[in-house]
Amino acid sequence: MYCANCKYPVVLLAAWAAGTATASTVQGGDMFANMSLEELSDVKVISVSKREERLGDAPASIFVITAEDLRRSGARSLPEALRLAPNLHVAVSTAGGYVVTARGFSGNGTNKQLVMIDGRSIYSPLFSGVFWDAQYLPMESIERIEVISGPGGTLWGTNAMNGVINIITKAAAATLGTSLDARWGQQQSGATVSHGAPAEDGAWRAYAMDYAMPSAERLSGEKLGDAWHYAQAGFRRDWQRGADSITLQGDAYHSGKGQLPSRDVPRPQIARLNGANLMAHWIHQLMGGASWNLLFYYDRTHRDHTGSFLEDLDVLDAQGIYNFAPQGRHELVLGGEYRFARDRVANKTGVGFIPAHTSLRWGSLFAQDTISLSGQLKLTAGLRLERNGYTGNEFLPNLRLAWKPDADTMWWTSLTRTVRAPTRLDRDIYISQSGAVLRGGADFQAEVAKVAELGLRQQLGNRANYSVTVYRARYDRLRTVTELKPRVLFTIENNLEGDTRGIEAWGNLQLSEAWRLGAGFTAMHEEFRMKPGVPEFNNSTRENYDPMHTVRIRSSLALGEGRDLDVTLRRVSPLRYTDLPSYTALDVNLNWRLRPRLDLTLGASNALDRDHDETRGSQAASPRAAVGRGAYVRLISRF
Repeated sequence: MYCANCKYPVVLLAAWAAGTATASTVQGGDMFANMSLEELSDVKVISVSKREERLGDAPASIFVITAEDLRRSGARSLPEALRLAPNLHVAVSTAGGYVVTARGFSGNGTNKQLVMIDGRSIYSPLFSGVFWDAQYLPMESIERIEVISGPGGTLWGTNAMNGVINIITKAAAATLGTSLDARWGQQQSGATVSHGAPAEDGAWRAYAMDYAMPSAERLSGEKLGDAWHYAQAGFRRDWQRGADSITLQGDAYHSGKGQLPSRDVPRPQIARLNGANLMAHWIHQLMGGASWNLLFYYDRTHRDHTGSFLEDLDVLDAQGIYNFAPQGRHELVLGGEYRFARDRVANKTGVGFIPAHTSLRWGSLFAQDTISLSGQLKLTAGLRLERNGYTGNEFLPNLRLAWKPDADTMWWTSLTRTVRAPTRLDRDIYISQSGAVLRGGADFQAEVAKVAELGLRQQLGNRANYSVTVYRARYDRLRTVTELKPRVLFTIENNLEGDTRGIEAWGNLQLSEAWRLGAGFTAMHEEFRMKPGVPEFNNSTRENYDPMHTVRIRSSLALGEGRDLDVTLRRVSPLRYTDLPSYTALDVNLNWRLRPRLDLTLGASNALDRDHDETRGSQAASPRAAVGRGAYVRLISRF
């Protein structure tokens, strides 16, 4: 089904034809559209404490990307949407491939943050990171994205070391009617068709999407041969019966992507990817404000990179949470999770995992209590006990204090210990090339971070708001490569330690009823070193492929008559220990409501320069994609 030269998939042409049809039903409105700054601070979030709370009351470095932000930005994928979060660093690596990190570590597998879609974790137990080429959603189905920079392990587990990204989709009742979203562009073309309707005790929706992306290029103009095609379909069914809310949802996908030539595959091949997931979520409300919820999901992935890598992965996960009714000054939440993964890898020439087939298990219990010390002061204490098959029990405590001297101001601070548990890449990897062998570390331990944070969030009426967080993290037992025999035998160990410290700040200014400015800034200093007595082997720089600072400025202007203009400017400093210079990217989107059920968007990305690199990699051994100028036209029809 792969077609590298298909610029206009069949479904896109169908969407264009149907887009002019007359309509009788209008899709549900966007809950965030035209919200004032004051109203945005009242948006409910769940990722900080696993219970609903106002964004303005959440004691964490959290940024919320709303559905209106997504519409105005023209984001076509989840990583592009995450560029809107000033507390994340997002960079293009290949066609459809991205590096997404919070607070550094973009040079070591981007394996220290947890990413979820409606509570379903999408990180890979193979390496603790995310295969972004398998994570797509219709952008109009997303209600909001909650982005937390900083540790979240007490509530979410060992992979939430540096941050939590929680992607939350809209209820089926909010997407009634038919929507046809078609896009033509230099960097991606395709279409999404979605339909939702009322049903007994609730509603349902179903969708199908089909997209293609041309091959990425080096700065020299040479094509990398990684042209990409992706198709996905899915559904969601919601029931509301008295005190019970039940959701059943699932997706199935298939893609073909040009595979870069390698030692074992000298000519370009097609890498195949297909998979499916199914999730059930049940929430029950009790008297007095208590509630419990259960979540189950199954995730299946088949990935075949010809000549280098083939994996079949099955994941089963069960989670339960009980939120107690407030008892005096206490708000207590208890929960647990069990996760099982069966991973089968077909070892290819030179690269493999030993054993090739394995089963992995994780189990955890957690408790967290929020205590009102006074009307202005709240103390949160939590602890998670998590057990994995590699290192046994891990303890993840958290202590958090929030002070609200008035309704619009909050100071908060936290102390946290968190870990990243070992993966197959740490323990089971085996690579043999040119007479040298790299093998996994049989005794590789969990990486550890101890983090201190101090933050301030303030709402200045309906004119402005801002958030500032300073942090310091001390890391221990980070992954390293140790040379056992010179140029012959290498292994993976925990011989790196270090510190990071930095600041994250963002805010919004309402210049007029029609014009809003937003700005974000991050700066980070990193120091990594080998443990005493351990020889250096190019490890102290492996973690440091991060920008020293980033700046983001966004202008959102309503032009009237159904038109709005969104302009985003991003400035990224040079990446440490690389040859990449700083770069500035400008994205422009003009949205125009041609008529009540038909929207037109004209967009341009990277408008300031011809192209630039965003990720590290040698042009020979690890080719990187240059990010060039792009333009697109998008039509959305609802009926």
